[in-house]
Amino acid sequence: MKSKFAITLGFLALGLSAAPGQEVKLNIPGQPAAPAAAPAKPAFSDAQLIEEFGWFVGKRVGLAELELSPEEIATFLKGLSAAAGGKDSPYELEKIGPAMDEFMQKKQAAYLAKLKNKSMAENVAFFAKLKENKAVVELPSGLRYEIVAPGSGPAPKPSETVKVHYTGKLLDGSTFDSSVERKEPAEFQLDQVIPGWTEGLQKLSKGGKIKLYVPPHLAYGDDGRPGIPPGSTLIFDVELLDIKPAAAAAPAAPGAK
Repeated sequence: MKSKFAITLGFLALGLSAAPGQEVKLNIPGQPAAPAAAPAKPAFSDAQLIEEFGWFVGKRVGLAELELSPEEIATFLKGLSAAAGGKDSPYELEKIGPAMDEFMQKKQAAYLAKLKNKSMAENVAFFAKLKENKAVVELPSGLRYEIVAPGSGPAPKPSETVKVHYTGKLLDGSTFDSSVERKEPAEFQLDQVIPGWTEGLQKLSKGGKIKLYVPPHLAYGDDGRPGIPPGSTLIFDVELLDIKPAAAAAPAAPGAK
């Protein structure tokens, strides 16, 4: 081991550790070595990295959704500091756990109710304004739609598979999903999606384009989805690229009832 280590140092001293194809530079005795390049300055300080990590943790656990008061935030930081210091839980988890779950559920329920009420007020104002657009058709279900390009041929049936390009937006104009941005059309059986799509796309022919205004009860209701708050009205721009007939049922086996 000792002789091998010495040989390795010898090669490094002669500058012969270059990879194949690289220039080999010799360190000639008496010739000053080239000054080492100064290390690059870090893009962020340790303090900035720790601050960002704190934000990331708070965002991932949904602290904003709990709407904690300044006093509650201070108490939360007290517990966080204890955990960071390697201290034991201030209370017995087996005893405090159920009460903590109930407390957190109430906080989350209050936040979701607030979002729902906000969405309901926005929905009422939006649909009242939409009535001014004479190109928009309102159906008994509450779905509104506007034919942008009619297409040709028959409309799809609920049991058929449609191939579409679409962009879905919230009332504030933000996009929550888009096959156009992904550059990949979507395919699905028409009766396997939200009711607003099932009903709306039956108003369109192949090659056509439609704009759907889907109220929450025909979308995701009070549940919401990632990027979609509870009680949201959804706006879709849809292009119907193709319609594929439903697969034929397999013939019954002889003697089957």
